[in-house]
Amino acid sequence: MPRSPDDPSSRPIGSITTAVRSDIIAGHLEPGTRVTETFLAKRYGVSRMPIREALRALDAEGFIETTPNAGARVAHLPVEEADDLFAVREAVEMATARRAAERARTIFTQPEPDPEWFAVRHQLAQVLDDGDACIAREDLEPLVALNDRYHLLVAELSASRTLATLLRQLSHKIEWLYALDKFSRGKRTWPDHRVILGAIDAGDCDRAAELMGWHVRESRIGYASRTATAARVAELRSTPPMPTTGTPDRAH
Repeated sequence: MPRSPDDPSSRPIGSITTAVRSDIIAGHLEPGTRVTETFLAKRYGVSRMPIREALRALDAEGFIETTPNAGARVAHLPVEEADDLFAVREAVEMATARRAAERARTIFTQPEPDPEWFAVRHQLAQVLDDGDACIAREDLEPLVALNDRYHLLVAELSASRTLATLLRQLSHKIEWLYALDKFSRGKRTWPDHRVILGAIDAGDCDRAAELMGWHVRESRIGYASRTATAARVAELRSTPPMPTTGTPDRAH
């Protein structure tokens, strides 16, 4: 007999993977916790089949560690990989911003508008308005999701599926690292988003990339200030995220 769409056991595998990953990032499933198919199936109200597939996906992402004859456990935070993750994200984010600006410059010279591009641009405008409203009423929790949404939409503007996929994977890991510091970070760096988008709209490829690089670098510096030496923090503040083809001014 087919299951009703309202039956929780019929939830798509992707939504189960997202739910488990979100609980790991939020700390509801702590590092080292043993997770069985039975335990998770009961927790999320689904059968064991989507749980099995979700565990495989999360093992590939590094959120779950599976050991033969020992089962699966929540992985430990990738602290030793933190600087590498931030460095890769800088490069990916700068590439998406540059390509988005290149695409904008082309689109705005065409006689006919690109409906897909403008649809994504409209979503970005709404994200920015929603984030500004959250800050105005001191409701900072939604900024985490809005920040992720903003960066993924910029990747959509770039029209690079590869960059969007890489960014999504990196974002999950970095949000896990930042789980305890997400609110203050989100409020402090939120205004950067409008400035970056302005450079993209203007088709200023070098400036869009530079602004995005420093925006991501601020998160890297914030993390390093608690985990690395003062000399390392100073180096991150003084070294540009990545060489560019032009010489845009650094955003302040």
